[in-house]
Amino acid sequence: MDTPLGSVLYITLGCAKNEVDTDRMRSLLTAAGYEEAFDPQEADIAIVNTCSFLASATSESIEITLELANEVQDGVRSCPIVMCGCVPSRYGDDLPDELPEVAAFVKADEEDGIVAVIDGVLGVEREIAAYIPQVKRTVEGAVAYVKISDGCNRFCSFCMIPYIRGRYHSRNAESIISEVRDLVAGGVREIVLIGQDTGIWGTDFADEDVAEGSPRNLAQLLRAVAEAVRPQNVWVRVLYLQPEGMTDELIETIRDTPEVLPYIDIPVQHCDARILKAMRRSGSRQELEDLFRDLRERIPGIVIRSTAMVGFPTETDDEFRDLIDFMDTVGFDYTSVFAYSQEEGSLAAKMEGQVDEEVKLERAQEAMDLAESLGFAATAAHVGERAQVIVDGIEETEDGAELIGHAWFQAPDSDGAVHLDASEASVGDILTVEFTDSFCYELIGHVVE
Repeated sequence: MDTPLGSVLYITLGCAKNEVDTDRMRSLLTAAGYEEAFDPQEADIAIVNTCSFLASATSESIEITLELANEVQDGVRSCPIVMCGCVPSRYGDDLPDELPEVAAFVKADEEDGIVAVIDGVLGVEREIAAYIPQVKRTVEGAVAYVKISDGCNRFCSFCMIPYIRGRYHSRNAESIISEVRDLVAGGVREIVLIGQDTGIWGTDFADEDVAEGSPRNLAQLLRAVAEAVRPQNVWVRVLYLQPEGMTDELIETIRDTPEVLPYIDIPVQHCDARILKAMRRSGSRQELEDLFRDLRERIPGIVIRSTAMVGFPTETDDEFRDLIDFMDTVGFDYTSVFAYSQEEGSLAAKMEGQVDEEVKLERAQEAMDLAESLGFAATAAHVGERAQVIVDGIEETEDGAELIGHAWFQAPDSDGAVHLDASEASVGDILTVEFTDSFCYELIGHVVE
C-alpha cells in the first residue's frame, strides 16, 4: 500500500505493560496501512492508551485526553480521539456520556481489534481484511519489554487491577520466545519480562496445553529465553515478582544463568502481618527479612527493588515506624513509595479507619526520604567499579553531546542512568565503563578501552 490510509498519534500513559500494548496496536495499524504521526496537528486520529491503577492516574488520563481534544479542536484538520486501555476497562459504560470529546473507547482486552475501530472512526472501507503481522512489535531502541502474562488473581484489597485487566492468564512459551527472537534480530540488547505477577507464570496452564519439553514455570521460561538470546549477548531481566514466587528453582536459575541479570523486583507493600492480612496479602516482617537475607546469601551481588505503601486504613504510628525500620534494615537498592489511595470499588476503600490525608503525606515523605538515602548510597557504592553499560541514547548538553545508558543493576526507565562523554558508540552498543562519580541515582563514567 503506497498511500497511507491516515496518520495516527500515539500517547501512552502508565506502566511498561501499557507501552507494550501501544506498541502492539502500532504494529497492527502500520500493517493495516496507517502511518505514525508525532504532532496532533499532523494526525488524522489520536490514540490515548490510559492508566487507571490509581485515582491520580485516572485523573491524569482524562486531563490529557481533554487537553488533546482542546488542542485538536483549534487545529486546521479533524483529529478524533480514541481512548484505550485501563480507563475504558474500568469505567466503560459511563464514559460515552462523560467524555463526548472521545470518538471511541477500547477496553484493554479489545485492543487487538484496534484496526476495525480506527477504520470505523475514519470511515475506511476495505475490500479485503487488513493484514495481521506475525510479529506485533515495532520497538526501536536497545530495550524491549515483553509481556508474559496479563491480569491478576491476587485481589489485593487496595487494588482494582483484577477488575480492570481480568483474571491472570499466561502467554504460551512459544509465542514469548518467538517474540524475543524477533526483537533481538531487530537489534534489542535487553529483554525485560513483565506481567502483573510474573512469578506464577505457567501455573494456569492445563497439562494438555503444554507441549512436552516446553517451559511450565518462570524458572524454565527464563532458561529458555536465555538460550534463545545467548548467541547475541543479550541481557534478560524479570520484573514484578511476588515473595511467594521466589522458589528454589527460580533463585538458582537467576544465580546460574549468565544472561539473566541478578536483579529482583519484589513489591512487598508493607512488613506488618496485620496490615498485610488486611491488604489480602501474606507474610510478616520476619518472613520477609528471611527471604531477602536468603536471596543475598544465595545470589552474590544481587540488586533488589521493592515497593512500600504507607497510610493503609488503620495503619498505626507504630506499624508505620516498623515499616521504616524494616526498610532500613533490609536496605533495598531501590524503593518506590506510595501513599495509599482510596480507590473507588476496592475493598479497602470501604474500610473503617481511613488515615488522614495529611498523615499519609507525612509518612510518604519520610519513607521517600529514607528510600532516597538508601538508594543514593547504593548508587554511590558503584563508583570505582567497572561494568557493562547498554547505550540507550544521546543527549545534547551545555557541554556537548553525552551518551546515556544503563548498567545491569539499573532497570530501564526506573533506576537512574549512566552518563558518558560522547564517543563513537551507537544506541544498543554494550560498553565496558568505569564509574567515576555519582549524583542521586545517576552515575558518571568513562569508557574503558
